[in-house]
Amino acid sequence: MNRLLLAAAITLAAAPAALVAQDAPTAPVAAKETPGALFGTRENIEHADLSPSGERVVYLTPSYGRATSVYVARIDGSAPPQLVMTSGADPDSLRWCNFATETRLVCRITGMVDEAGILIPYARLVAIDTDGKNGAMLGQKSSAYDARLRLTDGVILDWLPDQPGAVLMTRDYVPEAGKMNTRVVRTEDGRGVDRIDLATMQVSRVEAPAKDADFYITDGRGKVRIKGYRPGIGATTQLATKVVYQYRADGSDQWQPFSTVEDGGAGLSPIDVDADCGCAYALQPLDGRQALYRVKLDGSMATELVYKNDRVDVDGVLRIGRGSRVIGVTYAEEKRHAIYFDKEYGALARGLGKALPNLPMVDFLGSSADNSKLLIHAGSDSDPGRYFVFDKTARTLNEILSARPSLEGVALASVKPVSYPARDGTAIPGYLTLPPGREDARGLPAVLLPHGGPSARDEWGFDWLAQYLANQGYAVLQPNYRGSAGFGDAWLQENGFQGWRTSIGDVTDGARWLVAQGIADADRLAIVGWSYGGYAALQAGVTEPGMFKALVAIAPVTDLDMLKSDARLYIGRNLVVEMVGTGNHTREGSPLQNVARIQAPVLMFHGDLDLNVGVGQSREMDKKLRAAGKSSELVVYEGLEHGLVDSVARAAMLDRIGAFLEANTSK
Repeated sequence: MNRLLLAAAITLAAAPAALVAQDAPTAPVAAKETPGALFGTRENIEHADLSPSGERVVYLTPSYGRATSVYVARIDGSAPPQLVMTSGADPDSLRWCNFATETRLVCRITGMVDEAGILIPYARLVAIDTDGKNGAMLGQKSSAYDARLRLTDGVILDWLPDQPGAVLMTRDYVPEAGKMNTRVVRTEDGRGVDRIDLATMQVSRVEAPAKDADFYITDGRGKVRIKGYRPGIGATTQLATKVVYQYRADGSDQWQPFSTVEDGGAGLSPIDVDADCGCAYALQPLDGRQALYRVKLDGSMATELVYKNDRVDVDGVLRIGRGSRVIGVTYAEEKRHAIYFDKEYGALARGLGKALPNLPMVDFLGSSADNSKLLIHAGSDSDPGRYFVFDKTARTLNEILSARPSLEGVALASVKPVSYPARDGTAIPGYLTLPPGREDARGLPAVLLPHGGPSARDEWGFDWLAQYLANQGYAVLQPNYRGSAGFGDAWLQENGFQGWRTSIGDVTDGARWLVAQGIADADRLAIVGWSYGGYAALQAGVTEPGMFKALVAIAPVTDLDMLKSDARLYIGRNLVVEMVGTGNHTREGSPLQNVARIQAPVLMFHGDLDLNVGVGQSREMDKKLRAAGKSSELVVYEGLEHGLVDSVARAAMLDRIGAFLEANTSK
């Protein structure tokens, strides 16, 4: 197998000045002296796409701290990677860049601004040449008279494989108000669909803006077949807890009912349209778990079951090519699985599994215009992943990029799927990571690492936070407690806030299991979590005051009523109220209201631009813990959002967590 490694981060930073589109940070991503820097440094490749010719790749890579750079490189390594642009995340952050043509990219930029204490997120699409020139915004231009905020300017729906150089996108149209002494006033309001010529920036109308449209789905060939919206209710325009879907039958421009889906209820939720079969793929509950269906769009709405799993939810379809053709279905049991409808890709996946036996997690990320070359990512639990280009004609597989070159040569831990009994006898699935080389060790210090969400789940694979903790000598248990998504309606229950007693009980029962198995020392237990996981860490300190010797909470919810109050200025506020619920459980389930029960020292981290969980949650918790004479530390990162996407901040955070755990769990 021929392998070509394009470059490591240090090489990329040394791109010739003639290739630099704008000034880029030249400092190292993070110091390499500490374990925190090794694991906290962001992935070297945050997004990648293959050009139509299959000869070049575009990828996003971190620069210093929170900055991100876009590079274009030749697959054969015949020229140095070319810097397209760099975003310093102050406040703009690059999220992805894809090839529209061989020389023209479309990139997504997001950010967060603080307007008088109100956090306002935004997202924008831009087109730019691969040499960093001719940048242009794709959405409707803003006006000083805009009647409302435009949080997002649109979404790419279709890369139009039969119309190179053009894209189909939704556009958020905002009317003007208060404009005087002119007849030129914009009145269009709502979400429409436009065709954009990326060379001339000429706009062609496909769907007129409509207020009853939140999103659209095309057939991958330029035809809009499905739209959906979440109705507004009440004078203050809150969002309803249901989604209405409509579709167009073959050859018709009229919208017809497709389905109405209540949150957490029955109904067909379309996720893709396949032009070849003239059908939509949709998820719908079957026997309490999401299953995949195929629905004819010929006016009959004839529906057939495509795939179901008796243990877990089906969670999506697999697509390939610039027309996003559906080739399979995916779901996660102990490990992620794919069922391929397409025989060619099924055989290819099996062949790659044999060629890359140590990298069993294989994903098809993109292809050339003629599908002769494929961009592939492959990884495992102990390998953060590598990027390859497979040439179908030459039958060669070339490694082009590494996800985390800083961890090359570092011993990484294996992740083992496990199951343990909750107090009521229910088997709780999870993942156990033991320190590298100590798989048979006993009496280890241990960390419970509950996931966020709560309606999310952990999966088998590489996890930089779990790997850091294992590297520091801890046994790490990641429980998929009841309230986690992916295991069906019965497992999801009300959710991890309304059903916090069950969810937190499942987490603490995981700690008991570690001790009962002899894996963990009962006097050296700690708990670390992010978002809902941070809430779980603090609430576990409330419900089991003597169990954990250290509590670490990153961006945690600390008060359930405050979570609802923080959402009051946003149109999704009633969805938050619905999720959290009302009753005694909000007081009893809020760490902020029960600090007197917490015995273990607390360490918290939070970004001050966190829209998911306001930084006030941590500030109030820290203040109340200190007032009660408890041990509490809070680190607030200015200008960072919920994910703390900053290599320097993450490195420092991991080193601080390591020192905190060592001080409180060592004998």
